[in-house]
Amino acid sequence: MPEPSAPPTPPVPLAALLADGTLGLRLIAGLPDARTEEVAVHWVHTSEMADPYPYLLGGELLLTAGVQLTDAHADTYVRRVVEAGAAALGFGVAPVYDTVPAGLVEACDRHGLPLLEIPPRTPFTTVARGVWRLMAEARHRELRRVTEAQQGLAAAAARPDPVPAVLRQLALRLGGRAVLFAPDGAELHATGRDPAPGSRTALVRLSRLVNPPHGTAADTVGGARLAAYALGGGQGLVLGVAAGGREAGDHTVTGVAVVLLSLLTAPHQGAAEAARSAALVRLLLGATPTEAAPLLGPGPWTVVHAQGGDTPFAASALAAALGSALAETDGTTIRVLTDRPVTAQPGWTLGVSTPVPPTALAEADTQARRALRRAEATRTALVRHHEPAPDALTALLPPEEAAAHARSRLSPLAGSPALTETLRTWLSLHGSWDRTAVALTVHRNTVRQRIARCATLLEADLDEADVRMELWFALRWL
Repeated sequence: MPEPSAPPTPPVPLAALLADGTLGLRLIAGLPDARTEEVAVHWVHTSEMADPYPYLLGGELLLTAGVQLTDAHADTYVRRVVEAGAAALGFGVAPVYDTVPAGLVEACDRHGLPLLEIPPRTPFTTVARGVWRLMAEARHRELRRVTEAQQGLAAAAARPDPVPAVLRQLALRLGGRAVLFAPDGAELHATGRDPAPGSRTALVRLSRLVNPPHGTAADTVGGARLAAYALGGGQGLVLGVAAGGREAGDHTVTGVAVVLLSLLTAPHQGAAEAARSAALVRLLLGATPTEAAPLLGPGPWTVVHAQGGDTPFAASALAAALGSALAETDGTTIRVLTDRPVTAQPGWTLGVSTPVPPTALAEADTQARRALRRAEATRTALVRHHEPAPDALTALLPPEEAAAHARSRLSPLAGSPALTETLRTWLSLHGSWDRTAVALTVHRNTVRQRIARCATLLEADLDEADVRMELWFALRWL
């Protein structure tokens, strides 16, 4: 039987299709209703071939109206479909048959192939759309679960006891047990519950099959899924996990934990320390406000975007100069989190956010990015993001009214972040085409085209000082 190729989206349980009342599908043979949750549909295929075997990949819901099907041929047809690895067979009632042929029902029962009756009111394309919709929903749930797990693991990695905290978070996310094994097999840290009798002993045995710094091993015991992963920190450590079931995204979540634990258990010096710091900065800036708040202390914290250093340890050196150990780089721009005052540094161009509580790190990250663009455009060593002063003109209006005006005035640009950001940068640089092009890393003609488009959409004369002032006011409150 062909091994189903992995599709880019999670499979759909057959039970979910049957539960969709808009499709009207009915299970009539091949499998008890209670077991439909076990059947995974990876995709949909329609065929009226007498023998569809050569055209199936495995895992399909195969749809047919039985154009070439007869009772005499039914058993051979179903046997070939099962050999091809199809997940289920959907039979469309009408226009060829008024009811599902009895020979096909018997053959599906005999070979254990789930047989679905598709009513005349449901076209095959509707069934296919139903499968893709359910797959998209499953993919969304998986991505959301993985994102939440990544942020939870990042939060754990920033705690004073990071290794036990990451293990606890992993065990919680997988609904089982997580263990860090020493090179001799001893449990250094363990947390969570045993998902099945005997899983704890089996996990110890499995961990001894892995040879650090590479390698993995997997097993099942009493319905529990076991896995062991060598950590890459050079200490010979192994992560063992035991989960009661398997959900989409489990492998990705565990992979994040392996990376974090490898960084956390590595000797904290040189490149290893820089890698750990970079991972924490990326994850912290992506954490939700409620997760970030307890990690860094009350602050306030400042986000710095910088360009300048070109040594392998430039990020660490800049962070040390700014009184921080939290820095990361994408190869072009360095980001630093610090709770100290930021001053200009020789050889560096810095964009600095306003000091914020840890709940506002994402906003501060945007502020620092914009400030760095302005610093580069104006060739200034350090530019800070400035909030309106308490007695500024913008403080004369209630915030709700100001925000409502901003949304209304700039609504024609709502669908184009590029236009909004170009207008903001252009106004902040006093209408300079060249400096705006440098700040946005685009050609000056692109800036001109975007600003012209903004003027058209906003029905505004951008040469008028009053218009520029109004738009700048709106952008500050957007």
